[in-house]
Amino acid sequence: MSEQPIDRLLLVEKVLMLKSLSIFKDTPEPVLADLAPLLLEVEFEAGVSIFEEGARGDCMYIIYKGSVRIHKGTQELAVLPEKEVFGELSLLDTESRSASATAQTDCILFRIDQEPFYELVETRPEVMKGFVKILCQRLRAQNARSIGK
Repeated sequence: MSEQPIDRLLLVEKVLMLKSLSIFKDTPEPVLADLAPLLLEVEFEAGVSIFEEGARGDCMYIIYKGSVRIHKGTQELAVLPEKEVFGELSLLDTESRSASATAQTDCILFRIDQEPFYELVETRPEVMKGFVKILCQRLRAQNARSIGK
């Protein structure tokens, strides 16, 4: 089964879920209330590809339930648990995906598409602060791993 849009959570539940993510923990609730309607709830069955390495990216995902395997071919890069985000670079540009993502278990994810995200950032630049912060953290962690080799 592929991506199936659904909508089970209320706006307030989406705001609380966003607030629980490291990427948005410092974002004020009124800003998250503007972001929450952009969340598209989708389900993937275990083993189903969410996106493939090299595919054009135009959205990011938040894991609400389940876990997602990030990999390059058969090499596993990470297994992400609930309340993690992935594909976030694709909100900022439309370059090809640097790795593949596969549902490790049955998953409920939230997808945020690039175009509505850009429209929101025009009126709510605070949303971008969380992205810049998490991208800097990930870059530092990658640099530390590279230096440690």
